[in-house]
Amino acid sequence: MSKRFEPSRLDGRSVLRKRRFRKGTVSAVAILVLLLAVAWALWLREPGGTRAPAPLADVPSVGQPKDRYDVIVAGTDPEGVAAAVSAARNGLRTLLVDGGSREILGGLMTLGWLNSLDPSYSPDKPLIPGKHRFLNKGIFQEWYDKVEGTSFDVTTAANAFRDLVAAEPNIDVLWKAAKLEPIVSAGPAGGRTVQGLNVTLADGSTHAVKANAVIDATQNADIAAAAGVPFTYGREDLGDKNSKMAVTIVFRLSGVTPDVWKKMIAREGVGHDGYSAWGYTDMWDYPTTDKEKVRMRGLNIGRQNDGSILINALQLFGVDPFDPKSVEQAYETARKELPLVVDYMRNRYEELRDVKLAGLAPEPYVRETRHMIGEYRLRMTDLLDNRDHWDRIAFGSYNVDIQSTSYAFRGTILMKPKQYAVPFRSILPKEIDGLLVVGRSASFDTLPHGSARTIPVGMAAGQAAGAAAKLAADHGVTFRELSRSEEKIGQLQRMLNEQGMELKPFRIDPPAYAKHPAYPGLKAAASMGIASGGDHNEFGLDDPSNPQRLVNNMLAVQKVHAGAFRGNPTAALKGLASPDKAPLSLRIAAQAIAYAAGLPADEPDKAASLLESNGLLAKETVAAIRDPEKLTNGDAYLMIRDAVKGLTGTVYE
Repeated sequence: MSKRFEPSRLDGRSVLRKRRFRKGTVSAVAILVLLLAVAWALWLREPGGTRAPAPLADVPSVGQPKDRYDVIVAGTDPEGVAAAVSAARNGLRTLLVDGGSREILGGLMTLGWLNSLDPSYSPDKPLIPGKHRFLNKGIFQEWYDKVEGTSFDVTTAANAFRDLVAAEPNIDVLWKAAKLEPIVSAGPAGGRTVQGLNVTLADGSTHAVKANAVIDATQNADIAAAAGVPFTYGREDLGDKNSKMAVTIVFRLSGVTPDVWKKMIAREGVGHDGYSAWGYTDMWDYPTTDKEKVRMRGLNIGRQNDGSILINALQLFGVDPFDPKSVEQAYETARKELPLVVDYMRNRYEELRDVKLAGLAPEPYVRETRHMIGEYRLRMTDLLDNRDHWDRIAFGSYNVDIQSTSYAFRGTILMKPKQYAVPFRSILPKEIDGLLVVGRSASFDTLPHGSARTIPVGMAAGQAAGAAAKLAADHGVTFRELSRSEEKIGQLQRMLNEQGMELKPFRIDPPAYAKHPAYPGLKAAASMGIASGGDHNEFGLDDPSNPQRLVNNMLAVQKVHAGAFRGNPTAALKGLASPDKAPLSLRIAAQAIAYAAGLPADEPDKAASLLESNGLLAKETVAAIRDPEKLTNGDAYLMIRDAVKGLTGTVYE
C-alpha cells in the first residue's frame, strides 16, 4: 500500500509542539490562506494567457495479458482509471483494458473532448477563497489538482491520467482489444458469477483472462449487458424506451487569442471560471438545416493551451451509439452543419469574426443509453430529500440536468439537490456477482441519472469499486455478501477515507419545498418527470394550475404507467374555450383523472366521488384543497399521487 494512504500518527513530542505553537496558529493559517489564494489567482491567470502546450505522454500496452489478475477493469474512461488505480494501490494485480482504437486514457474527457467538468460542490464553504470544495475527493481530487481547473486542456488531462496509472506497478494496460466478453459461470444457489474476460486481441487471438473481480467502466456497461445483467434503456422507466438525451460531438475553434477570450467573457450573459465560459444562449435560435437530426444550444466553452477552444453545444438526435453506421451518420451530419454554425457565429458575434472550425472530437459525447437495475436504484426522491445512505460511496449535488431529447424539447433543470449519497448497492448488479458497474450506466433511474452521471461521481464510485475488490478478497466474500454487511461496508468506508475520500454521514435541513403540505404529491410528480423546479427549486406548488396542464400531466402519467391508465384525459377539456388559461376546478381535475383511469366520468360534479369510491382520491386530499374552483399545482400533484397509488400501488418515497 502506498505511503500516502497510511494514517497519520502523532508522538508525544508532536503533541507538545502543537500546544507550544497554538498561539501562532490563527495568524499563520490566515497568512497561508492569503498566500494560497494569491497563488491560485496567479495560476489561473484569468483573463489572459494559458499554460504552454505539453506533448502527449505515451501509455505503453502489454503485448499480451497474463492468464490471471486479481481485478480486471474494462474501460479507460475516468471511472476506469480511478478503479484501476484504487485496486492497484490496495495491492491487487490489475488489468486495465480497452478496445477499438483507443491509446489515450480518459475516454470521454480526452477523446470525446468533454473538457468541462460538472462537479458536485460541497454545501460547506471552501477554506480557501476562490478554490472549489468538492464532495468527491480521493483520486478525483488528485487528478483535478494536475489540470487547469473546471475546464482543462485535454492533453493535460490525458497526461494526468497517465501519471496516475504509471505510478502503479500493479497495473497492466492493454489497448486495442478487438472484443471483450465476460466469462460467466454458475454460482451458488443457481446464481451466476463473472470470473474474468475472454480478450480477443487485434491479431485475432483470444485469451481467457481469469480474475476474482471485474469492474465494468465502459460508458455503456457493455460487459454487464453481455453477462446478462438487467437494464432499462433510455427513458424506458418513464414509458419511452425510444427517447434518450441528445448525443453531442464537441468541436474546436481556432483563432481565439487572449484578446478574443477577454471579449468573449465580457459579453453580457456569459459566465466564466478560469478556463471555462458558458452563455451565448441565443445560439438556440440558430436555424438548423434539419430539425429531425440536429440543433444548437447555448455554448459550453473550454480553453486549450494551444489557444483554441472546445465547444459542447451541437445536439444530435436519433443516434444509436451501438450502431457504427448511425454514429458515422451523426458525424456526417456534424461535418455538414458545423461550417454553417461557425459562419453564423462569426456573423452574429463581433468577437468571433476571425475564428475557424479546427476539428471534431474523435469520439461522440453520449449522455444516455443503458440504466442498470442494481441492488438499489437511485431515485428522484433520494435527491429531493437530500438523502444519505448507510452504504455511501460517493456524493452528488449537481443539477438534475435533462438535455434535449428532440428539437421540440429543449431540456430542463428538474432541481438542484444540496447533497445526496450514492450507495454501494447502486454499482452492484442484480442477478450477477463478481462484477461492479461504475459510470453513467450504473443503477440510476433516468431522471436522477441527469445528476449522478457526472464524472466526479463516477470516479468516486470507481475508487470505491477498486477498494471493494480488495476487501471482498480479504474476507472471502462476494460483492453481494459485502453489500449486506454493515460491518464490512463500514470497513470499506474507513479504507476509502484513509485513501483520501471523505465519506461521512450527513444531514441536510429540509428545504422549503419539503416542508410544504403538497410535498408527497411533488415527490410523485417529480419522479414521473411532470414537475420541474429549475436550479432554484422553485416548483410553484402554490401557483394556480389549469385544465390543460393537468391533462398534459395525466398524459405523461399514462406513459409511465401505461398498463394502468388507459383512458383519454383530454375528454375533460371538451367545451373549455381556453383550457391553458382557465382555472382548474376540482370537478375538471377529477374528471380528467377519472377519464385517464378508464372510469365513466361524463358527469363532472360526480367525478371526485367516483375517484374516492374507487380508491383513487383520498378524503384528506380533498379536505386540504383551499379553493375547489382554483386548484394549485400542489393540489393537482396530490390528486395525481392518490390516483397512481390507488391504481398501481406505486408510492414515490
